[in-house]
Amino acid sequence: MTLTVRRVTYDDQPEYQRLGSEAFGGGPRPVPSRETWESTSNREWAVFDDGALAARLRVYGFTSWFHGGRVPTAGIAGVAVEPERRGNGLVGAMFDAALEEARERGEAISTLFPSAPGIYRRLGYEVIGSFDDVDVPLDRVARTAAPSGVVTRRATTADVEAITAVHAAWAAGQNGPISRAEEPFWTSPEKYVEEYTGITLAVEDGTVVGFASWTRGSGDTPATTVMEVDDLIALTPDAARALWRTLGSFSTVVGTARVATSGSGAGIDPAWLVLPDLSLRRVVEHPYMLRVLDVERALEGAWLAPVAGPVPFAVADTSTRTERRGGADLSHGGADLSGAWTIDVSAGVAHLERDQIDVVDAHHDRPVLTANGLALLYAGAQSARNLRMAGHLEGTEKWDSALTAMFSGRQVHVRDYF
Repeated sequence: MTLTVRRVTYDDQPEYQRLGSEAFGGGPRPVPSRETWESTSNREWAVFDDGALAARLRVYGFTSWFHGGRVPTAGIAGVAVEPERRGNGLVGAMFDAALEEARERGEAISTLFPSAPGIYRRLGYEVIGSFDDVDVPLDRVARTAAPSGVVTRRATTADVEAITAVHAAWAAGQNGPISRAEEPFWTSPEKYVEEYTGITLAVEDGTVVGFASWTRGSGDTPATTVMEVDDLIALTPDAARALWRTLGSFSTVVGTARVATSGSGAGIDPAWLVLPDLSLRRVVEHPYMLRVLDVERALEGAWLAPVAGPVPFAVADTSTRTERRGGADLSHGGADLSGAWTIDVSAGVAHLERDQIDVVDAHHDRPVLTANGLALLYAGAQSARNLRMAGHLEGTEKWDSALTAMFSGRQVHVRDYF
């Protein structure tokens, strides 16, 4: 068995599409035209066994909002391995090549929606949040308090720029949202408006301060009719009330709104906090995972909570390893994060300096994170104390409070599935 990992060419498309159809269902997938395939910015990788395609994945390049800025991101999707070849390290081999290329292209982090999180934890990814479909009863939504100073109207193509600005204003306060400004796979304004029954705008003094994109659904019996809401984003409480009340006005013929959202408990999206109660039911959950690819690019210039004085830390990336399978050396985990740094956020903007210290010796004078622990801390998903409980942080506890504080303040929210 001779294994080769390389970028997919157009001639590989029949087998690439076949394996995708086999892994994800939905029937045979047509091979795109050469012109269509060459026009995309996606990067496709595969492992070939004696020339036959045995595993595949796709990389989307985009930017994600983290700590007040847009961070270049490698989004991984479409990971599939032929069933006869599973368990032979092929996923790790593909990720090693794809993530190394991503780092060379300046992508500081990588994210994905896993079908099985355990596979990707071994590669340094960790679950930082979830993108879910939530059912909320419209008869209760209809009882939302009336807004003050906000009116609603239907959006047109001319409003897409204002909608994108609302999304950006919301996303800048979160960790995780994909930017919708000039992203290569984001849809055109015309197609975006045509996709929905309606996009409702919340307008205050002539300015768009919120929007909801919705598909009415079929039927007029509340017990069985479901409306789908892809976005409900509001920058003010009255904008949220106005949007919810518009959806609630369907309650005599539509019983449920199935809303795409993220966060739960204390981390719920603020637009939900204006509802008279939070009677909701999660029907679909999509965990979202993150891995840091480049510590300096991910953190330099990030708007973190100011902490007095410099804070040293290190990363021991045990996800990077090499194993021998099928006569080939397969390195796993992509870009190795191992190293030691000092971070200074006393002015609110992160500045990093790399320290010349062996990671093995770093436990004596600084906290040491695993790659998974760095992902969780970076996203603000777990405190330093919790990372110690999970085995993702070792070394001195002197700077634990500072690390927790500097990465807190923004919740993880996701609004786009890829």
